[in-house]
Amino acid sequence: MKLTKIINRTTMFGLLFQMIWSINPAMAQPPTRDPHTPGYVSATELPDGANPSPDANGNFIIGPTHDPAPESIVQTTVPQGTIYRFTIDSKDSKIYPGIAREPNTFGTPDPANPAKLIVTTSHPAPYIRQVAVYVPKQYVAGTAAPFIVGADGPDNLLFMVLDNLVAEGKVPPMIAISIGNGSGDAQGSERGLEYDTMSGLYAEFVENEVLPLAESKCQVKLTKDPAGRAAMGGSSGGSCALIMAWYHPELYHRVLTYSGTYINQQWPWNPKTPQGAWGFHEHMIPESRPEPLRIWMEVGDQDLFNPNIMRDDMHDWVLANENMAKVLAAKNYQYQFVFARNARHVDPKVRKQTLPEALEWLWKDYHPAKVGQ
Repeated sequence: MKLTKIINRTTMFGLLFQMIWSINPAMAQPPTRDPHTPGYVSATELPDGANPSPDANGNFIIGPTHDPAPESIVQTTVPQGTIYRFTIDSKDSKIYPGIAREPNTFGTPDPANPAKLIVTTSHPAPYIRQVAVYVPKQYVAGTAAPFIVGADGPDNLLFMVLDNLVAEGKVPPMIAISIGNGSGDAQGSERGLEYDTMSGLYAEFVENEVLPLAESKCQVKLTKDPAGRAAMGGSSGGSCALIMAWYHPELYHRVLTYSGTYINQQWPWNPKTPQGAWGFHEHMIPESRPEPLRIWMEVGDQDLFNPNIMRDDMHDWVLANENMAKVLAAKNYQYQFVFARNARHVDPKVRKQTLPEALEWLWKDYHPAKVGQ
């Protein structure tokens, strides 16, 4: 009997990538993925240079050209917000006293569980975190303002775009708190611990240790209304934004992510969430009642694909974001998913093209809460 095996294009790219990776990791480049690959979501292909409408939900394909939107360029005729900057020392944090992984080390997969990475070179280490707070010129002192929390800050593009969007009346006058990470990346690092852990801890850190400082140092008042609070980020900072809202929907209802790391990168391994953020689209969202979240996502056709030493089939950023779009649609979430042609991981050109529209879409249904909230 003849056995026929059908392998889609993504799988074939993956097999080739793993072969190259095993020979020379430096030679391995992420394969360029086709947005019309079987198994990916159906998406509307837009004319080159166009963005989706901020009134539209669903899946869209943009590119291959990525010119900056007008709101991503400094407009000297609009009111310019004030940017306050301060630092947070790890010794002053009760939640994140600091860790680091030794340079040039990674970890080893558990022989009994390839999804579990064992890291033995992580140890306590101090850090100093940078924080930048943008306050629009239109902010009225003493009022409770909507705001957006951003990872891997400071994010000067965000501040510039908000100047222009607020002036145009496309988003409410909002404060932006752009928080630097605690250094490093991935398993065993402070950044990895903060952004990749599947729990409410990072949101609690922001709530209890960062926002009070922002209010006191910048003389602002931040709304308690979750509909007036957004979280955003790229890569692990993107998955962190969703993690914040997922575990604390009473705090955040709006999420914006570029190249979200919806893969298996959590450390330490947790038996309650053994797949890390891959679990979002594998079972957490499909098996849960919809949360009151509004989610904007982007991924690039040349985004990360890393078979790595774990060989767990949960390190394909494009597939992970495609799966996210699929399960969000199935659960009737309010979402917009952008697949960018000719784009790499958290591509700067794509951000400059899409961030204004993304923010406008994210806040489209916002209505300020009652006075005092």
